[in-house]
Order: sequence, then structure tokens, then C-alpha cells
Amino acid sequence: HAAATGDSGHAAATGYRGHAAATGDSGHAAATGDSGHAAATGYRGHAAATGDSGHAAATGDSGHAAATGNYGHAAATGNYGHAAATGENAIAASLGDGGTAMAGEGGWIVLARYDDDGDLIEVKTAKVGTEGVEAGKRYRLAETGFELAE
Repeated sequence: HAAATGDSGHAAATGYRGHAAATGDSGHAAATGDSGHAAATGYRGHAAATGDSGHAAATGDSGHAAATGNYGHAAATGNYGHAAATGENAIAASLGDGGTAMAGEGGWIVLARYDDDGDLIEVKTAKVGTEGVEAGKRYRLAETGFELAE
């Protein structure tokens, strides 16, 4: 287990079932090895989990979460966050306003859309290869459905 508190802190855990957490703005957390978990809270935080069944979560605005193994989950819950999950059967979920998500072959994306008042109006999911969603491309949820994010 590794933890960092304070702005720009970094935490890293390696090995099976490792956990890393960073709290504070611009913190970074990384867990390598199967079943690892990484979490970053605060503005512009980054969380990365490598290895099968890893989980990465970023909870502040403009946060990024990435999971690179099979069955991994990446979740970004703040506004303008990005989630990426590149393994098979992996899920990338970005649930804040202006969020984007990307998944690999056999993965899924989950995105939310808000109105101009900031009220949630839609949550939509798609498996890569359906609804025009392609592997390795970044998407946002628009009124017309999933669209490529620039």
C-alpha cells in the first residue's frame, strides 16, 4: 500500500493486490500487478492500474483514470475527466460533465450528458464495435449519441 497526501503527491504500489492513493491537487497514484487499485482525489489527479482486474479512479475535475489489463475498470467522476480501459472486458466510465472515455477491443464505455444548468439528462453505454464506437478512440456523449472527442 502506498499513500501520498498534499498537492502534487505521488503514490505507487507494485505487486499482486497493491493499492495506491494520492489526495490533493495534481496527485498521481499507480498500482502495478494483478488486482491492484489506484485512486487520485483532487483537481487534475491521475490514477493508473496495470495488470488484470485492476481498478483506477480519479474523483476531481479534470482527472484521468486508466486501467490497462483485462477485466480492469477506470472511472473518472469529476467534470472534464477522462477514463481509459484498454484490456478485454474492461470498462471505462466518465460520469462528469464534459467527460470522455476510451476502451480497447472487447471493452465498454459509459458516459453522461448534462444540460446547460448542469442537470444530468442522460447516461449511455456502448460496447466497442457497436453504436459507432471504435477501439482506442476517445468519445464524449452528445445529443446525437457518441461522438469522437478532439
